[in-house]
Amino acid sequence: MTAVAPENLSPPLARGDGIAAWRRIADQIEAGIAQHQLQPGAKLPTEAELAERFGVNRHTVRRALSALASEGVVRSARGSGTFVEQHRIRYPIGSRTRFTEIMAAEGHVAGGELMDWETVAAEPAIAESLGIEPGAPVLRLRIRRSSDGVPVAIGVNHLPLPRFEGFVPAFQELGAITPALAACGVTDYRRRETKVSAREATGAEAVQLGLGSGRIVLAVLSVNEDGEGRPIQHTEAVFAADRIELVIR
Repeated sequence: MTAVAPENLSPPLARGDGIAAWRRIADQIEAGIAQHQLQPGAKLPTEAELAERFGVNRHTVRRALSALASEGVVRSARGSGTFVEQHRIRYPIGSRTRFTEIMAAEGHVAGGELMDWETVAAEPAIAESLGIEPGAPVLRLRIRRSSDGVPVAIGVNHLPLPRFEGFVPAFQELGAITPALAACGVTDYRRRETKVSAREATGAEAVQLGLGSGRIVLAVLSVNEDGEGRPIQHTEAVFAADRIELVIR
C-alpha cells in the first residue's frame, strides 16, 4: 500500500466559516480522493500527523475519519491504519461462479480464511436446498473472502455429510473452495440458484469486514450442484457493497 505524506494534503484549516472542523477535514480528504490526489488503497497519515497538518486535536481528526468510514470513503484496519477504499470490483454471477477465478480476472489476488466450522443438524430450509432430510448432518463453515488482503465477503456454507467429511483439511491446505471440493470428488459444479438482497451489516459483520457502522451489504443466497444435478453447497454470503459490484449473467 502507498502511504500519503501529510504535506500532500491540504494546509491547516481556515477558521470562522461556520462549518465544523471535523467536517471540513472530511471534505478535504474526500476532495483529494475525487481529484486523484489520494489513490484507492493508499494509506492515510496517522491521526497525530493529520492533527498536526490541519492544526486541530486528534479527537477532531478521529471524528472526520469516522464519518468518512461510515460513508464508505475510507476503511480502518485495526493495527494497520486507515486506507482509501478501493474501487468496486466487478463480480459476475452466472452458472459457473468461482471467487478465485473472478478476482484473478479482475487483476486481484484472492484470499480465503476458514473462520470456524462444525457439524450441525440441517434446518428445514437448508435441508430442502440440499435435497436431504431435515436434521440430517451437514458441515457448517464460515469463510471470509478477501481481495488483495482486503475483506470483501463472509459466507456461511453448508455441505452434506458424509460426502464432504474431508472438506475442512482440504480447504486448510488449498485455501479455496473449488480445489477443496475437487479433493472431495466434485471436479466441476454449477450454480443452481442465486437470490440477492440488500441490508445493513450486523455489528459482527461490520467488524469482520472492516466496515463503518450502518454500512450496506449485499446478501447473496446460493445453491451449487454437481455435474449430475445433485445439490452440494448451500451458501449465505454477505458482500461489502462499497467494494463489490454484483453482475448477474
